[in-house]
Amino acid sequence: QVQLVESGGGLVQAGGSLRLSCAASGGTFSNYAMGWFRQAPGKECEFAAVVSRSGSVTYYKDSVKGRFTISRDNAKNTVWLQMNSLKPEDTAVYYCAADSSYSKLTHALGSRDVDYWGQGTQVTVSS
Repeated sequence: QVQLVESGGGLVQAGGSLRLSCAASGGTFSNYAMGWFRQAPGKECEFAAVVSRSGSVTYYKDSVKGRFTISRDNAKNTVWLQMNSLKPEDTAVYYCAADSSYSKLTHALGSRDVDYWGQGTQVTVSS
C-alpha cells in the first residue's frame, strides 16, 4: 500500500510561483508513474501533469504547459510540481497520484481511475 502526502500549497499572487511536493511511502516508488491532478471549486477533477517511472518522460495539460514542471527523485521517493506564472484559474486543490501505468494517469479523471491518491493541498492564486 502506497501512501502519498502532498505539501507546499498556499496563497500566492498572480504571476508568482509555488513548488508542490509529494512524498511517497509504503511501496517501491520507482515502480509507479506519478501524476498531479487538480480540482477547482465547482468543477470536475482534471489531469495536470505526469512523469514516467524513470523521470525521463513528461506530459502536461495544455493550459499548464510551459508554466508547470513535474519532476521526481526516486532516491527520495518524492515528486514535485514547480508552478510558475500562476494565474487565478490555477486555484484548486492539487492531488498527487501514483499508478503503474503512465498512460492510465494521462487519461484519469480522478481517484477511482488510479492506483493511489493523496489527500490534496490547496493552491490559491489571487488576482
